[in-house]
Amino acid sequence: MEKIQDRRAEVKKLKEQVTVLQQKLESYLNYGSGPNKYPLADMLQYVLEFATTKPTSVSPTQDIKVTSPASTTTLSTPTDPVHEQTSPSETENSGPPDSSNSTPTSPPPQRTPIYKPFTQCRPPMDTPPHPAPHKVSEEELCFIKGCLHRWRTEVEQNIQELKDSIDRINHTLENMYTEDSMCQVPYRLHAVLVHEGQASAGHYWAYIFNHRCKLWLKYNDISVTESCWEELERDSYGGVKNASAYCLMYIDDKLPRLIAEDTDMETGQVLEGVDSLPPILRRYVQEDNRWFQQEVEEWEEEQFRKIAQKEPPVTITETQELSFTTVAEESAPSQQNSRSLSSEHAVIAKQQTAQAIAKTADCYEKKGVEAALAEAFHEEYSRLYLLAQEKASPQNDPRLQHVLIYLIQNEAPNRVVERTLLEQFADRNLSYDERSISIMKQARAKLRLIGPEDMDMDKYRKWHEDYSLFRKVFVYLLTGLEQYQNGKVREALTYLVYAYQSNSTLLRNGENRGVEESLIALYRRKCLMELNENAAGLFDSGEDSDVVEGMSIMNDLVIPCMHLMISNDICQEDLDAIEIMRDRWCSYLGTDMDATLQEKLGEFLPRLLDCSAEIIILKEPPKIRPNSPHDLCSRFAAVLESIHGTSPVTVN
Repeated sequence: MEKIQDRRAEVKKLKEQVTVLQQKLESYLNYGSGPNKYPLADMLQYVLEFATTKPTSVSPTQDIKVTSPASTTTLSTPTDPVHEQTSPSETENSGPPDSSNSTPTSPPPQRTPIYKPFTQCRPPMDTPPHPAPHKVSEEELCFIKGCLHRWRTEVEQNIQELKDSIDRINHTLENMYTEDSMCQVPYRLHAVLVHEGQASAGHYWAYIFNHRCKLWLKYNDISVTESCWEELERDSYGGVKNASAYCLMYIDDKLPRLIAEDTDMETGQVLEGVDSLPPILRRYVQEDNRWFQQEVEEWEEEQFRKIAQKEPPVTITETQELSFTTVAEESAPSQQNSRSLSSEHAVIAKQQTAQAIAKTADCYEKKGVEAALAEAFHEEYSRLYLLAQEKASPQNDPRLQHVLIYLIQNEAPNRVVERTLLEQFADRNLSYDERSISIMKQARAKLRLIGPEDMDMDKYRKWHEDYSLFRKVFVYLLTGLEQYQNGKVREALTYLVYAYQSNSTLLRNGENRGVEESLIALYRRKCLMELNENAAGLFDSGEDSDVVEGMSIMNDLVIPCMHLMISNDICQEDLDAIEIMRDRWCSYLGTDMDATLQEKLGEFLPRLLDCSAEIIILKEPPKIRPNSPHDLCSRFAAVLESIHGTSPVTVN
C-alpha cells in the first residue's frame, strides 16, 4: 500500500511537469502577441526568405507590366486578307525592310486585349512572386542571415527537446504500474456514471454490469432497464448530445464475492441486496436507510398535522372513542417496528430533555448553539448518572425513567451511552422555539458524523432492543397483576407467563437487565394453582359444559404453562406447586365416576404428568402500549398495595 501511495505521488508530480512542458511547447508553436499566432520557426524562415530576396528599387505600385495573353496577340480582321493568308514560313524568311527603300508607314493599330475573368487562366499583370527589400548591403545580409539561421536552429532544438521530454514522461507514466509487483490485481469495468447537462445542473444515471445475468443494467431514477454496451458507449463518449461519463468504477477481478453470488453460511440461500455487501458497507447502507426512513416518517407526521389543522373538529362519541383506542393500541407495535427503538426512547424522555435545553438559555445567548448543546449534554448525563446509582425497586425503578439509566446500570459501552444521549437532543419533537430547533439540528449534524466504523450499530440496536423488552416485561407484569387483582386469573396468567419468559431472556446477560424474577414467579404460581383448582371444581360438577370448560382451562393454560416451567431452570417453589396440581388430579384415580368423566380424565392426565411429550405454544397476550415511567411506577405501587393491604409485598 505504501508503494502504491508513493507511485501516486510520483504520477501527480510527473503530470504537473507535463503540463508545464506543454505550455512551453505551445508558446513556440503559437507565437505572437496579436490575435493571430504562428509557429516561431516558420516566422524566422519567412523573414530569412524576405531578406535574401533580390532587392528592387521599383515601387510596388509602379512595377506593373500589362501583357496580353498569347492567344490574343495576332488577331486578324476581315479587312486584312493579305495578313490573314501569310504563312509562318513567309514571315520567317522575310528580313527586316531596307530603310533606304522603305517608305514611312504608320504602325499597325494596337489592339486592346479582351479579358474573360471566368475562362482566363493567368492574371493579366506580371508582378514579382514575393515582396523584396529595396536595399540591403552584403554586410547587413550576412549579419541577418547568421542571426536568423542561428535563432531558427535554437528554436527547432528547443521544440524537439520539449517534445522528447513530454514523450519520455508520458512513457514513464504509461509504465508506472507495469512492474510485476504492481500488476497482481486484475480489474474489470463494473459501473459507469453519466451526467447530462451543465456543470451547475443536470441529470444523472448509471450503468452497472450484472455479473449473474451477464448484461448491463441502466439505473435512471426509479427505472431499472436492460441495456447494452452500444448504448453505454453512445451516452459515455459525448459529442452527439450533451451527456458524457464522468466516473468509471472498476472491481477486483480476483475477488469472487464481487462478481459471484454470495450465499448464507448456515442456510445456503443466495444473498441479495444489502445482505450481499461487505459488513462495513452494509452498516453504512443500513444507517443511511435508517436516517432516510426517519426523515420520511417525520415528513408524514408533519403533513398529517397540517391536514388535521385544516379539518374541522369532529365530535367523538363514546363508541367511536373506544374504537379509536383499540385501533391506536393495535397500530402502536407497527409504528414502533418502522421507527427505530432509539428514536422511541428519545420520545419517552422528551420532557426531561426539554428541561435540560431550557437551562441553557444563558449559554446559548453568550456562546452559541454548539456550546449550549455541550452544556445540556453534560448536565443531563450527570443527572442521569446520579439516578443510576439508586437501587431499583418495583415501586420506584429509575430504569423506567430513562434509557440511559438502564445503560449505565448495565455498564454499556461509552459510545452507546453518548450516542443514545445525543439522539435525545436530536429528537424532532423538541421543536419548541428557536433555541430548541438550533440545538436539535446541531445534535443531528453530530450524529451524522458518527460513521459505522466508529460504532457497531448492530450492538447499539441490541442495547435498545433489550431496553424495549425490559419495559415490555414491566408492562406485562403490571397488567398481569392488575388482571389478577380484578379476578381475571386466566388473562393474568397469560401476561405473567410472557413476562417471565421475556425476563429470563434479559437476565441471561446480567441481573440488571430485567426485573426481579421471583416476583413474577410468585404470581404466576398463584394464578396457576387457582386456575387448576377452578378446573378441578368444574370437573367435579359433572355437568357437560362445566367439564368441557375445565378441560379447556387445563389444556389451553395450565398444561402449557407447566411445560414452559419445566423446560427452564425451575425453582423449588415451582416444583412443589406442580406436584400439588398433579396430586389434585391423580386423586380421582380409583374413585367411582361417570364413564364419560373417566374417559376425559384418561385423555388429558398423561399430558399433565409428562409435559415433555409434545411441544405446546402459549397464545400471546394482547399488545399494550407502555405508559409514561411515572405512571407505570405509581400503578405498580397501587396494585401491590391493593393486593396485600397497606404495605407492598416483599418477596424473599
